[in-house]
Amino acid sequence: MMEVADWLQALEQSVPAAAIRQSAWLYPFLEIVHITGIVLLVGPALMFDLRLLGFSKHLPIAGLGRHLLTWSVRGLWLVVPSGILLFITNAATLGYDPVFWAKMILLVLAAGNALLFRVFRPTGENGTGLPPVTKVIAVLSLVLWTAIIACGRLLAY
Repeated sequence: MMEVADWLQALEQSVPAAAIRQSAWLYPFLEIVHITGIVLLVGPALMFDLRLLGFSKHLPIAGLGRHLLTWSVRGLWLVVPSGILLFITNAATLGYDPVFWAKMILLVLAAGNALLFRVFRPTGENGTGLPPVTKVIAVLSLVLWTAIIACGRLLAY
């Protein structure tokens, strides 16, 4: 059975990881894709969280959620594959980095928090009524995504 260190080393020595590291443009391109994905994922989510907290009350929550969160899903399609490819280029180091694992735990918590919103959806005509817990979910989302971005930046140093 392969040890974790061996598995991480195998990822780092894989053909895709080597190609990314050896290319003058591929790693920077993946970083740009990853950051663009973060903007598309987190930006709309944060705007929606602000609406849940009472800003821009003239905008209907349900319609705004359908519009903004569709963009978040599109960002996720960029973030996940680019993040995996960036990880494999330095897997042996990142696999033991506590900041990396903090980021991964925060991502799981953010996903769980997003799923909570599906449970506590807005009620009433046009989705205007909010269960009180939605404000807690929105604040948690703001905190979690800020912490995730901070961890991501710390990994670069």
